[in-house]
Parts: sequence; structure tokens; C-alpha cells
Amino acid sequence: MSHTGFDAPTVWCAQGRGFSMGTVAQQGRLVHLTGQVAWDADERLIGKGDVAAQTEQAFRNIAALLERVGGRLEDLVSVTTWFVREGDLPAIQNVRARWFNVPHPPVSTSVRVAGLGDPGFLVELTPVAVIPEGRLRIPA
Repeated sequence: MSHTGFDAPTVWCAQGRGFSMGTVAQQGRLVHLTGQVAWDADERLIGKGDVAAQTEQAFRNIAALLERVGGRLEDLVSVTTWFVREGDLPAIQNVRARWFNVPHPPVSTSVRVAGLGDPGFLVELTPVAVIPEGRLRIPA
């Protein structure tokens, strides 16, 4: 693990929603990923109208991109969640909590927006990771 998550007793708590209140990178290289949506490799929308299915696909995309450079989901230090429909945040948090069933999940910011890059997108996840030097593979 390349980071340690933390909370503070005088600040509200994440309560199992799949994020930490803060994180400290211990070592490694900072890796930024483009916001991930519910497209598969052929740019087909996965989970039309279903925010949980779209969130799952976005996490699958993130996992694949991290793997490409030697990273793992546990290397994520931050995820910004952009979502469209007001009532969707609990479903997004449930999916995120399943993907981040780790001692130190990444910090998180959630922002409700009027729309995303395609009318079918309900959620977009923008991740940042710190990958340990010993695992990092820079693509040719």
C-alpha cells in the first residue's frame, strides 16, 4: 500500500461509505487518470439508466488502467465522483464501498452536475493513484 488513510475524532466520519477523510502518500509515483464512465472498450454504454451498473463499469475501467501501469485499486488516493441525478449518491456509495473494502480507502469528493459528456452517462469517476516505484510500469 502506498498511502495511509486517516480520520479525525472532531470531524464527521465516512462510516463505511468507501472513502477516508484524508490520505498520506508514503512512497511512489503520482498517476492521474481521465474521468472514467460506463463505456466498454468499444464505447458502448453499459447500464443505460442504471447508476449502479454504470459505476461498476467505471471501476472496471479504472482497475484495467491501473493494472496497465502496475497499479491496484488500493493505490488510489483520491476519487472525484461526478453524478447527474440527485437520488443516485447512495447507490454510487454502495458500489464504491464494495470496490474499496480496504483498510485505507481513497479520499472522495462527490459533485452533482447538470450533465456529463454523453446524455446517457449518469456518473463519472476521476481517480488519482500513488503507485509504488517497485510495481510501476511506464507504458512504452
